[in-house]
Amino acid sequence: MTRLLAGLTAAVLLLTACSGQAESGGPIKLTVATFGEFGYEKLFDEYEKAHPGITVEGRVADFETHHRQLATGLGAGRGAADVVAIEEQYLPKFRQSKDKFTDLSEFGAQSLRAGWPTWKWDQGTADGGKFVMGLGTDMGSLALCYRRDLFANAGLPTDREQVAALWPTWEKFAETGARFSTATPDVKFADSAGTIYTAMLNQGEENYFAKDGDKFVGDTNPNVRKAFELAGGMALKKETAAVTTFTQPWTVAIKQSRFAAITCPAWMLTQIEQAGGPELAGKWDVTSVPGGAGNWGGSFLTVPKQGPHRKEAYDLAAWLTAPEQQKRIFLESGLLPSAQGAYRDGAVLSHTSEYFSDAPVGKLFAASAEALRPNYRGLRDGEVRPVYGHALGRVEEGRQALDDAWAQAATEGRAAAGK
Repeated sequence: MTRLLAGLTAAVLLLTACSGQAESGGPIKLTVATFGEFGYEKLFDEYEKAHPGITVEGRVADFETHHRQLATGLGAGRGAADVVAIEEQYLPKFRQSKDKFTDLSEFGAQSLRAGWPTWKWDQGTADGGKFVMGLGTDMGSLALCYRRDLFANAGLPTDREQVAALWPTWEKFAETGARFSTATPDVKFADSAGTIYTAMLNQGEENYFAKDGDKFVGDTNPNVRKAFELAGGMALKKETAAVTTFTQPWTVAIKQSRFAAITCPAWMLTQIEQAGGPELAGKWDVTSVPGGAGNWGGSFLTVPKQGPHRKEAYDLAAWLTAPEQQKRIFLESGLLPSAQGAYRDGAVLSHTSEYFSDAPVGKLFAASAEALRPNYRGLRDGEVRPVYGHALGRVEEGRQALDDAWAQAATEGRAAAGK
């Protein structure tokens, strides 16, 4: 497998080395649109040096704005970047407009298939795998971040293996939360019901929609109901800090040590470190999530058909998602590779985080990635998912009873699904 991936990477580099000029012989400017930072800036500079005549410019917007701008650009037939990242939550929706995207098979993408896990590759395709819409960038395999000092104050173990043994299941996780809250009532156990709920939801093969016919099942799927009730139950017991991820209150809550645990995909570690600052270095640690695996996020690089340099855009996307580049991005920025040759690389597996008490983050997140099952996202997942999140928020804020919140979410979710 390693020799195969090396050969594929070499092939990608050979292709890109031949594409520095447009057919007219003039300079080429390629734009790459992402939501948040993908760790590409240094790579853009390197690519330009290796490809005289090509300049690469990044466009960065927030999550919702980025995907809204893409939809607008596709509808107008102009304005989309040459290479555009799409998060897995939105991929089913944009797949319905695949005629506005380049089938990357035109440029040889099918030869790269062996470089990704089957589930990740399939996510980026349409028409039973015949149409390659995007190449996988990162994935958000799950772990559990916790504060060693706060656990010690609550009389809980701090060793990461002993901590993982506390919660083989989510029910045991909730029990641990109750123990923690009883021992240290002034500190919340988790950041929010939403992150617990999302992690549980993303461990299921289906959540709001059934794979068979994309039928809405959010109101009948027992996995959704179980996650909603467990997370909402912890919120009702005031075991969560009720702060929404990545908001200013969430950042303040981390800095002020107001909660002790959070379900964390690989990409979240950087945000936790930035929020906590140097004074919390060595106080955080990372261990396995209940259930041992799961995925929260992950993206693909696509090439809209409206671009004037689609071949060059593909070459750039293929190079950015090749194992060597994905490995470098993880080591520098913490985004877990989705390319097998990267997340199985020795440098990734041996990578530790000094900030997180020298936790073997490469090994932990790679193990989670190997064990995870693909999670089906329906065409209207992006519209339905926030409905349930808002319902949990109402419970957490004391504005609605758990059963009433569930009933309202089920009704609004069905409406958002267009069913």
